Formats: sequence, structure tokens, C-alpha cells
Amino acid sequence: MTSAYVSNNSIRPTDLPDLIRSIHTALGSLASSAAQASKEAEVERPTAAQIRKSLTPDGIVSFLDGKSYKTMKRHLTGHGLNPQSYRQRYGLPADYPMVAPSYAAMRSELAKSIGLGRIAERIDEEQRKGKGRKKAA
Repeated sequence: MTSAYVSNNSIRPTDLPDLIRSIHTALGSLASSAAQASKEAEVERPTAAQIRKSLTPDGIVSFLDGKSYKTMKRHLTGHGLNPQSYRQRYGLPADYPMVAPSYAAMRSELAKSIGLGRIAERIDEEQRKGKGRKKAA
């Protein structure tokens, strides 16, 4: 930083020690304020009872803002987090869900109703009926 400043500005050699001291002081104050900010960023981890209460059939209560969400991914992304970092930040278990149970059941039923996951069944059925691939001669 000092060399960049000196290369672009004219400074007397006698003023160089003062410049270095002022840069050192400025960087030191930045480091101390960053350390203080990181201490403030530490959050209170929820208790086991709070974790259980955060999971309802219709939603998951966020520890960030206390609101209920059907899916947490978009909410977490808006706060600069991902599911793994959210679980780590609040000391949640690795299997803590990010989707409400009712929403997951609804999506599962929808997928089953349109036939997703049945490809293997169809292939087996077609092979039994002789509609599968023909063998090369």
C-alpha cells in the first residue's frame, strides 16, 4: 500500500516514516473493528426444544427472522447462506429438513401422479411384452 501511494504521489523522504505509521494505525483499527464485528455476528444457538418447535407440518420457522416458510432455500439464499451453513450456524443436525413435510408430501404425490420414477417399471413391462429393443442380427 505504501509503495503504491509513494509511486503515485510526491512525498519527501523525511515524511515516509510518518506515512508508514499512519497506514499501520489505519490497518490496525480496521482489524480491531473486524474482530468486534465477528463477535457481534456470533448468534445464540437454539435449544433442542426450540429446534423441535421450529418444525411444523405446514412450515419451518426460520431462526433468522422467526417467520414460517414452506421451503428454506430461497430464504437462506437471500441472507447469503446455504442449507449447510445455516445448519452449522445454528447447531442444527445434519438431517434437519429444509422443506415443510406437507409441501414435500404434496410434491411427492404430484411426481407420482405424473409418472415420475416409473421408467424402470415401463422398461420391464415393454421387455416382457416384446416391445423393447430388437436384438442385432
